[in-house]
Amino acid sequence: MASGTFAESGADLELVGIKKRFPGFTAIEHLDLTIPAGSFFALLGPSGCGKTTTLRLVAGLEDPTEGSILIGGKDVTHLKPFQRQVNTVFQSYALFPHMTVLDNVAFGLRRRKIEDPVAKAHEALVLVELDHLAARKPQQLSGGQQQRVALARAIVNRPALLLLDEPLGALDLKLRRQMQLELKSIQEEVGLTFVHVTHDQEEAMTMADTVAVMNKGEIEQLGAPQDLYELPRTAFVANFLGQSNLFTGHVASTTSNSITVDVEGAKITVPTKRAQRHKGEVTVGIRPEKLHLHKDEPKKAAGINSIGPGRIIDVSFSGVSTQYTVAVPGLDNLTVFQQNTTFGPIAEEGSEVWASWDVDHGFGLEDDPGAAPRFPADTDTATIAVQKRRALKSELEEA
Repeated sequence: MASGTFAESGADLELVGIKKRFPGFTAIEHLDLTIPAGSFFALLGPSGCGKTTTLRLVAGLEDPTEGSILIGGKDVTHLKPFQRQVNTVFQSYALFPHMTVLDNVAFGLRRRKIEDPVAKAHEALVLVELDHLAARKPQQLSGGQQQRVALARAIVNRPALLLLDEPLGALDLKLRRQMQLELKSIQEEVGLTFVHVTHDQEEAMTMADTVAVMNKGEIEQLGAPQDLYELPRTAFVANFLGQSNLFTGHVASTTSNSITVDVEGAKITVPTKRAQRHKGEVTVGIRPEKLHLHKDEPKKAAGINSIGPGRIIDVSFSGVSTQYTVAVPGLDNLTVFQQNTTFGPIAEEGSEVWASWDVDHGFGLEDDPGAAPRFPADTDTATIAVQKRRALKSELEEA
């Protein structure tokens, strides 16, 4: 970004054939991704999946082993961080303790010789509702207020692309939820492109227009939060985004609208349009909150799946709902969430129950139940230690 200029609006981000290897392991195996300008995009995944490495590549803090990075159609793969229209908000805030809030926000503007930096800093602080604290030092603010100052400092530079690296991780639950809504509101108001990296499923689904679930250096599934939750394509997504009850069996019969899977004698029907595989051995699933518990065996009815009898082996109260774990002979334990609409649990530990659900709520995965992992995990420290030991031994032998 040229000195003294602002980005007019958010820019699109394009990653083409990105691969990133470190000594001893692959952080990103292959990544093609396009993020539209002005969107709120979340990269979601567990530790070690490659999401933070992706963010660092975009910021210019790492160089890709292969591939190209384009921002607003411009190839920035080999540009330095300060040459890109990018700002990053970190979990650690990284505020200058000796400066006031106002000076912290205006710092970048002054370095770039932007006209009237103080007025622009005040505007950014108004946006995050902290202008009344402009004269305070960072240590006089709460954690949530410091995070908003860090956000104002990034936004005031009007980057075409704002990267958020686990920005709410240090906040307590109530404040984190409040900040989720505020971040989304700010993004919509300023119109920049936000790329948010997080391992928190609720955080990603609350704020983002589009979520990409990463696993072992690749994007497992990408789409709107509701689509990913209601129709996961793989077991990893089904279990990472919330919880799922998964069943594996052979397709026993098909119709033009559905498949029926035989799971240890139980027949489970899934709509064809919600199943990725329609023959052979398949895995199907249902979310815990879609299940209903019955103390008596439910009557067979069209459009309803039923499993049982089983026995409740655990009851956990969580406030708005109660979680039941049901042991069904021949199957994995079922997890059932029931809304607490009445006082006390609907069934006690040890009770015999049946579970039922609407056929239309089920889903079928694309995973081959017998397939090996895509590529072996080689990011563990033991592997790296072995490789280093071998390298050292080779050097000693050569010497």
